[in-house]
Amino acid sequence: MILDIAGRKIGSDHPPYVICELSANHNGNFDAAIRLIEEAKKTGADAVKIQTYRADTITLDSDRPEFCISGGLWHGRRLYDLYEEAHTPWEWHKPMFDHARKLGITMFSSPFDPTAVDMLEDLGAPAYKIASFEAVDLNLIRYVASTGKPMIISTGMADAEEIEEAIATAREGGCTQLAILHCVSGYPAPARDYNLATIPDMIERFGVVTGLSDHTLDNTTAIASVALGASIVEKHFTLDRSGGGPDDSFSLEPTEFAHLCESTKTAWAAKGCIDYGRKSSEQGNVTFRRSLYVAKDIPAGSSITPENVRSVRPGFGLAPRYYDTVMGKRAARELKFGEPLNWDDVI
Repeated sequence: MILDIAGRKIGSDHPPYVICELSANHNGNFDAAIRLIEEAKKTGADAVKIQTYRADTITLDSDRPEFCISGGLWHGRRLYDLYEEAHTPWEWHKPMFDHARKLGITMFSSPFDPTAVDMLEDLGAPAYKIASFEAVDLNLIRYVASTGKPMIISTGMADAEEIEEAIATAREGGCTQLAILHCVSGYPAPARDYNLATIPDMIERFGVVTGLSDHTLDNTTAIASVALGASIVEKHFTLDRSGGGPDDSFSLEPTEFAHLCESTKTAWAAKGCIDYGRKSSEQGNVTFRRSLYVAKDIPAGSSITPENVRSVRPGFGLAPRYYDTVMGKRAARELKFGEPLNWDDVI
């Protein structure tokens, strides 16, 4: 199981792929959008991701009650108005992609309809992300799959059957490089809702590269996910959490995101592989283990007893496991206090 996005290999044998989700955090300001890319590059992130839609491609301009949000972060907003405010204007896409390439950071997007895919193809997007709310849009998944590009599907709100259906649709549509992200579509989401034990089950059950889309308010959940096998970590990124935009309040600021990038890679390195052997950092401390030492002078031919041989530090004598074996044996020579006991010393 491996993905390759713009030359970066992604999978269990590689450090976690960390994605800065810019979402609506440009707050309608092109200069802020450019600065977000620049700051994302400085954090050490592998990629920045945007969202490609217009209000009229994602919802209807309707005042009916079901098109108004009740409860939560965006209570009282009409869907159309929220998406009109939050979208990244399509004319910004090319200069943003060009700037990301200039800086040397990968950029791709979540398309929300086929026209978005077509535009992103013209821009040379190296991969696609299917947002959690679109994981049930099998036609969109099929259309993205037809590009032949790597695809990442967020699974927030999807049950096991829906995830399986999305994966099958992607594969049938021609996608050969596929990843899924465990996700809780709460904004923000409490850590207790994440049930990270699901990640190793997803890896085994679905057989694809698996990661985490994290909407908690700190880095703990994301870092822990790497220890459980997450190969991708996506988190929202903002210049200022108090900026007042639709997604600012549950996003990480640059310093926090830099910590995320560093800590997830540390967690991956610490996970390592199954290894019961002595580690390189332990070699110098081996001498401080216990071993058998002469605790009282022993004349040649005298018995070795608990009074004259003890298990102490350092570790230059026989291993403590031989304590019972040497008890009652005789000294092969005169043994002095403080000498390590070795096999040549006993008969």
